[in-house]
Amino acid sequence: MKKPVVKPQELTVEQRINNFAEVVSGYTEEEMLQEATRCIQCKNPKCISGCPVEINIKKFIYQLTQKDFKGAFETIYEKNRFPSICGRVCPAEYQCRKSCVFTPKNSPYASENAINIPLLERYVGDYARQHNLTLNLNFQPLTKNTTNYKVACIGSGPASITVAGELSAYGIQVDVFEALHTLGGVLSYGIPTFRLPRDVLHYEINLLTNYGVKFYTGVIVGRTISFYELKKTYDAIFIGTGAGAPTWLNIKGESLINIYSANEYLTRVNLMHADKFPQYHTPINVGKKIVVIGGGNTAMDAARVALRMQKINSINDGKVTVLYRRTELEMPARKVEIEHAKEEGVEFQFLVQPIEFIGDKDGKVMGIKCLRCELGEPDESGRRRPVPIKNSEFIIDTDLVIVAIGLQANQTLSNTVSELKTNKWGDIIVNPETMETSIENVYAGGDIVGGEGTIIEAMSMGKKAARSILQKFGLI
Repeated sequence: MKKPVVKPQELTVEQRINNFAEVVSGYTEEEMLQEATRCIQCKNPKCISGCPVEINIKKFIYQLTQKDFKGAFETIYEKNRFPSICGRVCPAEYQCRKSCVFTPKNSPYASENAINIPLLERYVGDYARQHNLTLNLNFQPLTKNTTNYKVACIGSGPASITVAGELSAYGIQVDVFEALHTLGGVLSYGIPTFRLPRDVLHYEINLLTNYGVKFYTGVIVGRTISFYELKKTYDAIFIGTGAGAPTWLNIKGESLINIYSANEYLTRVNLMHADKFPQYHTPINVGKKIVVIGGGNTAMDAARVALRMQKINSINDGKVTVLYRRTELEMPARKVEIEHAKEEGVEFQFLVQPIEFIGDKDGKVMGIKCLRCELGEPDESGRRRPVPIKNSEFIIDTDLVIVAIGLQANQTLSNTVSELKTNKWGDIIVNPETMETSIENVYAGGDIVGGEGTIIEAMSMGKKAARSILQKFGLI
């Protein structure tokens, strides 16, 4: 008889919607052991290849069943320096869990019976933090403590910090330059604390300082310091500046007051503490009829943050609605985030396409003119294309809109370096095998080379770039 799945504890809706406390609790030791012993230790585990950074999942889960917590931490850390982060935000239902033997073949996402790998990984990371576990990295292939090589990482998002972690383990001096005042890139400004607490984020990043990584905040490469200055000083450079520029709908009325990009809205709250105004000097408008446009994880984050902002500001009769031009089946957001949004009271309207924003006499948004859609043939993404239905116009009342339809490359750096080749979207062009750019010894990865990907995919690119740098230096 199959052992039952161990589901994590979660805050009730009443407990969570008035604050930014973490919603999903980690396993207790007893729960962790119950879930870990569900793993049947497959002879040829597909979950490992399903992980973009190829953690030895079979091994660390077995170590957990033996209560070998340091061993499990070491096993994960060989491939992933950020288990507590990834255990919380990885879209595992499309990766390792989807590849679990308990997920039927050809399933579009993981079965509920699949081993809850991310929560087990999170348990290991949280245990290491709570017990102050550190590793001397003697398990690395190279045992040298120092080299004479120096590498600069531009940006401190998931790709860059992965490069820093990999290279520092080989005795390379890595300096990370971050434009903002705090570290983490999109992990910090894009993901709310109810999904990723900041003490967890900063702890795992700061662990890298144990291995010699140095961090410099408030440095805009291309403005504060030139790219060419870094090129003279460092043996290699990694560019991980992300996709920080918002994508807009480009429809009439988009410049009206109270229309935010999701990037600005989330940054004001996640990074600049607008939820604690006036204690923190970051204002933000709070609407009563908020509309979020989009269907990805960013849209879910924006909707759930907006709902909390209403409650914090005593707008108890407010409403948050997500508009998406396809159906729920096509939504790219994680299933768990959609379910949490629904539980918390976010409403959804599917097969809806905005065509115009309507303003009042003061220039503030007051409505959205929309068309109903139906699904046609699949587009280049493989999803069925939304086709507007003629004469189906209707208006949605709103006093605040958040546009969450994607991000574009941050071109602050690339615009100052003419030799750096980019595509028509501003993404840096790289050799997909080595992650090297058009400039020798300059590498790039993460969203700056391919739009919005997942955290773990960015880390995978970082690992690939680090491997290339190590090979170039003759260290592997």
